[in-house]
Amino acid sequence: MNTGIPRPWWTAMAVCALLAMGAASVAAAQDDVADQVRQALEEPVESHPRLFFSAEEAEQIRERLDTDPLLGEAWSVLRAQADAMLDLDPIERDQVGRRLLGVSRTALRRVSYLAFAYRMTGEDAYLEKAEEEMLAAADFSDWNPSHFLDVGEMTAALAIGYDWLYDGLSSESRETIREAIVDKGLQTSFDEAGWWVSTSNNWSPVCHGGLTMGALAVIDEEPELAEDVIVRAMENIHRPMDAYGPNGAYPEGPGYWSYGTSFNVLFIDALASALGTDFGLSEHERFMASSWYYLHMHGPTLGYYNYSDNSESSSVNPPMYWFARNLDEPSLLWKEQRKLAEFVETTPSATGSGNRLFPFVLIWAPTFDVIEPPDQLHYVDEGEPPVGVHRTAWDENATYIGLKGGSPSDPHGQMDVGSFVMDAKGVRWGVELGVQSYNSIEALGMNLWDMSQDSDRWTVFRWNNRSKNTLVVNDELQRVDGTAPITAFSDEPPMPHTITDMSPVYEGQLADTRRGAALLENGAAVIQDELRAPDDNAEVRWGMITRADVEIVNDTQAILREDGEELGFHVLEGEGVSLEIYDTETPPEEHDHPNPGTRMIGFTVNVEPDAEARFTVLLNPGGLAEDPPSIGPLAEW
Repeated sequence: MNTGIPRPWWTAMAVCALLAMGAASVAAAQDDVADQVRQALEEPVESHPRLFFSAEEAEQIRERLDTDPLLGEAWSVLRAQADAMLDLDPIERDQVGRRLLGVSRTALRRVSYLAFAYRMTGEDAYLEKAEEEMLAAADFSDWNPSHFLDVGEMTAALAIGYDWLYDGLSSESRETIREAIVDKGLQTSFDEAGWWVSTSNNWSPVCHGGLTMGALAVIDEEPELAEDVIVRAMENIHRPMDAYGPNGAYPEGPGYWSYGTSFNVLFIDALASALGTDFGLSEHERFMASSWYYLHMHGPTLGYYNYSDNSESSSVNPPMYWFARNLDEPSLLWKEQRKLAEFVETTPSATGSGNRLFPFVLIWAPTFDVIEPPDQLHYVDEGEPPVGVHRTAWDENATYIGLKGGSPSDPHGQMDVGSFVMDAKGVRWGVELGVQSYNSIEALGMNLWDMSQDSDRWTVFRWNNRSKNTLVVNDELQRVDGTAPITAFSDEPPMPHTITDMSPVYEGQLADTRRGAALLENGAAVIQDELRAPDDNAEVRWGMITRADVEIVNDTQAILREDGEELGFHVLEGEGVSLEIYDTETPPEEHDHPNPGTRMIGFTVNVEPDAEARFTVLLNPGGLAEDPPSIGPLAEW
């Protein structure tokens, strides 16, 4: 494997200097980084296969698959899917709306599975099918450069196949595939270079990562073009890597962490395997710390804390194996081991693009010895967006509560400031609905990416605060120009907690509003709001979406039931509260997708002008608390 590759001190220092510099010095630092890249390229490049694992390292992978039961089972599932792919028709250029991305991802899945199966077994059927898929993609008129993610992923697909299968491909196929990588991938990135080149969001690592893989695959035949691609990537990759929060939080949420970070890891590991150096990128503190962020963004149910444009569903995540290996932190795989064990019990379909990077689990995974749970139960990052989470333990029945601040205008943001999720007893009780498909909105001609206050984006139920576990005041939207900071965080007993000041996103609706989320020693969770009305009345709705059945016991108490478990819902403090259930299954607009099996429990109260109000909600696993606690004001937490 690529562990422990020596990194020349000059490359590490140059890249780290660029990562740390302000705009005034970036140009000079870029020149320095470019010089270091060119110097590294003067050394001989590894022969094919050069990307991710060599022929010698392939034998080490085979040994792990033979000796580790769980990895062996995972390999059996992957091979079975590769076998099923042998009978599929090759990919076709089927563009949906503005995206060819689904086809590019399907190509990446098929080629990576088939090429990996060939490298592990030497069976020609896998080689021939991968060759057929790559030639089909090479025959496309283009890879849809108007939506450049499509090009980035397709280039990655053909780069992997071209490099891993190089010796088995016919000379004619090599030439055709290489020309496609060059003409439809690398050269197109200069002919139609777009905003993605210098952005800080997930497009940067996906596009630069895929193109760099392509450049390293064809660098023997196209040294100058390959150098230009790699230098450009190195001059810009610091932007998305710097965007991680101080403790590693990803601005676009955990699902997008999986996307952007996966390709950033591929970018780093491709450089290390082909050139013998990653230029110090694996020493970037925020980037490496993001592995802990990703781990903490999973509740005991293994669902994401899915704020922003993220779904709840989580799957096996290959880059976590790379982080665990490079940081020598087996506990980072605490969730991954459970997910992998679940995955090998399934029968995945060979069609589609799901788990397209799964072979990299087997490439990067260490042998599974006993994996101890992490020591840290609580996590906070005050970056963009600020987020805090707390759990009672790392077992499946633990209580977990997460709370975010930030702004609706954050990257891929939604009007979910102050929203929370809550797990206990193996159930996700406080639910985020997640993201609606982008194409369903864009196909109607609506501008989903305008983040202004009056944007079409906020007419979508799942994106606005009417569908969130937060406050709605006077039936108005949260303010997109406001940002809510985390003002307090504690990981200390008896009541670890996170507090956010939401006043900026309710400007004009409330004079002041703060929310705290806490865990109690008995495993109960508390959500407490303190607010003050402006000069006018404020009608405030408090809500929590759930998939549980809800029995309202009285004005302030309810019992939630799901999967044989109960959660007591008790409003400990709040004048004028009368619990009710709000419909979330059938949103108000025709363009909204339904949300079957969901409902919102909450209450609506009227707060008099200039009056203060406090609402304290106890979420008690196991049912209603016989002796509910007294919770003091946020200032005393």
